[in-house]
Amino acid sequence: MKQSILTEQQALDRRQANPPNPPGVNTSASMAWLRLQAVAAVLALAVAAGVSHGFEFQEATVEAIHLGFTNGSLTSTALVQLYLDRISRLNPLLRAVIEVNPDALLQARAADARRAATGGRLIGALDGIPVLLKDNIATRDKLNTTVGSFALLGSVVRRDAGVVTRLRRAGAVVLGKANPSEWCNYRRVDDGWSARGGQTLNPYALSSTPCGSSAGPGVAAAANMAAVTLGTETDGSILCPSSFNSVVGIKPTVGLTSRYGVVPISPRQDTVGPMCRTVSDAVKVLDTIVGYDAFDAAATRAASKYIPSGGYMQFLKKDGLRGKRIGVLNGFFQKSGETQLRVYNQHFTTMREHGAVVIENLDVATNLTALLADIGANEGIAIRAEFKLYMNAYLADLWSSPVRSLTDVIAFNNAHPVEERLEEYGQDNLIAAEKTQGIGSVEKAAIQRLEELSANGLEKLMKEKQLDAIVTPDTTASSLLAIAGHPAIVVPAGYAEAGVPFGICFGGLQGYEPRLIEMAYAFEQATKVRKQPKYASEPAKTRFVL
Repeated sequence: MKQSILTEQQALDRRQANPPNPPGVNTSASMAWLRLQAVAAVLALAVAAGVSHGFEFQEATVEAIHLGFTNGSLTSTALVQLYLDRISRLNPLLRAVIEVNPDALLQARAADARRAATGGRLIGALDGIPVLLKDNIATRDKLNTTVGSFALLGSVVRRDAGVVTRLRRAGAVVLGKANPSEWCNYRRVDDGWSARGGQTLNPYALSSTPCGSSAGPGVAAAANMAAVTLGTETDGSILCPSSFNSVVGIKPTVGLTSRYGVVPISPRQDTVGPMCRTVSDAVKVLDTIVGYDAFDAAATRAASKYIPSGGYMQFLKKDGLRGKRIGVLNGFFQKSGETQLRVYNQHFTTMREHGAVVIENLDVATNLTALLADIGANEGIAIRAEFKLYMNAYLADLWSSPVRSLTDVIAFNNAHPVEERLEEYGQDNLIAAEKTQGIGSVEKAAIQRLEELSANGLEKLMKEKQLDAIVTPDTTASSLLAIAGHPAIVVPAGYAEAGVPFGICFGGLQGYEPRLIEMAYAFEQATKVRKQPKYASEPAKTRFVL
């Protein structure tokens, strides 16, 4: 019997029908939430009286928003409403947001009430800040977590993802979910397309790629549809959309941020990171979401040694390029267009002027093409088996779900070929993964080969040349970094023909986040490249009634 696709309302009804406090949810916290709602209702009456204030909404940073809370020019409630209004205007074209949280305004009112009751005290670095999450990051609320697929519509997770728990603890408002490439592009679809969300478009040039499976978060951040967003990466999916949408993306060391509650591809390579309009905002989010999680214990425990005492904000230094040794790899920039190459060379000059030692003409391999092919082949073998193994575990652990295995997902797609555009995109990768039988000798050999390629390639080069970072265009070196869980930060670098953005990527070894942040921030402050998208521009000052 063909399984019907749930409507959005049926999916919401199904989630609401489940017990409100599944295992792991604190009932006392729920009572506190209800008390906050009562306070918020009283505050809402005061807000309704209305006081007119001007606030710089476009490109607003977390720091500016918190200043607005402090000086009375802004409330969380007004801010969330501004973002919801903006989503309603822009999303029919850009398709960056797959779903908004029906409780976002309630959360915002509660944040306002909490601050009013405590003399304006912020409970965390993201207090009252609206956040959009990629739709593979689980939330135990009225939002779906579907990776863009109708197959998971109406599924219910057991608890919030580890990073969401930390966001809520820091006072963030979960604004909604951003559109991913369906199944995070493991099912090969156009970048930014999902059956539920449609085709995400680049706000700078609609015909350009939004790039990567975190296309929705990247476009939403670029188009000012949220204060900050979260994406995920296995190989390039934070770095690429950040580059093509002129935002800052941080791909953390694997394990620095919890992957619990994130629909998986490969735990060896999966990581969660911020995508924001500025380095400082991205670092604020990173500071919030890093740390040990018992539900992702092995990886987060191993990576916790990299978290600096005092956090990452201390590395936002305007002179952060001074004394840094930065390597420029052969074979990457040469593929850039004429405009991009000219701009990149100007940036190298800027780095030198700010005290960096830029070392050009470095080879990560005698034959770069052969190295990348070797990585691609072995990465494909390993991930094929890992995807099935960890996807089945994720689906089996859901509180409730229409599908419980990769076999079920494939069957669902076969039963709904029109909605899932099966004739156009197929599902060859899913079928190939389903045929695997776990991590056997072939997969172990592939993983060992990847470790060797990293150790004898990027890691050896960086240690021998004593590099603080390599720089590459856009996401061209993502595989070099991905296969061993190394971090990177993309910063806007310029705009090519038709206004299409391009970025510059600072990559390093595991735990290099502090020095990467120093370089990325100093570069951003020295160049100030970012500008608003063509298809999302509005007057810089928005006035509203609180």
